[in-house]
Amino acid sequence: MNTRAEGPPDDQLWSRARHGDPSAFGELFTRHSKTVYNQCFRLTGSWATAEDLTSVVFLEAWRRREETTGEPGTVLPWLLTVTSDVVRHSTRAVRRHRRLLARLPPAVIEGDASDDVMAAERQMQQILRVFRRLPHAEQDVLALCVWGGRSYAEAAVALGVPVGTVRSRLARAHAHMRRLTESVPANAGVTESPRLDT
Repeated sequence: MNTRAEGPPDDQLWSRARHGDPSAFGELFTRHSKTVYNQCFRLTGSWATAEDLTSVVFLEAWRRREETTGEPGTVLPWLLTVTSDVVRHSTRAVRRHRRLLARLPPAVIEGDASDDVMAAERQMQQILRVFRRLPHAEQDVLALCVWGGRSYAEAAVALGVPVGTVRSRLARAHAHMRRLTESVPANAGVTESPRLDT
């Protein structure tokens, strides 16, 4: 899905980027960085981490630009798939970073984050505690179709699977999320079924 009505379509920009045109890639960054940033937040529960990982996603997309032809409607779903890959591989480093921050005195790590920002991060981390217990294939379709707003067809192209597989994985993911949420102990901080459309 091309999210902008003006300028060349994504597939034309991607074709130029694949041939080494950094300005075309820069326009794709401008066009889609907010979507990637929001997806990074949804997958990490941290705005600061999301900001760092957005840069990593686009660096990785540039490095892997030969992997996709940029056919109509495939660029953004592919970028969101790269986002999932980057976040998945960064999780260990992020956990290590958080452990180090936890050792610092509170005054050192206290920022000027607003209550709304902190509340959004807490809510997303609550959702992620359940989300991360899903199989990776189900995480991918939830991230693309629910959080990324991609159609079944776009997700199918991005993941390299049939549309029917996307549908069945999404149905299983929703069922698993409901079961996992119901099985979470009351003291675990999950008080109701997490909303995936955050």
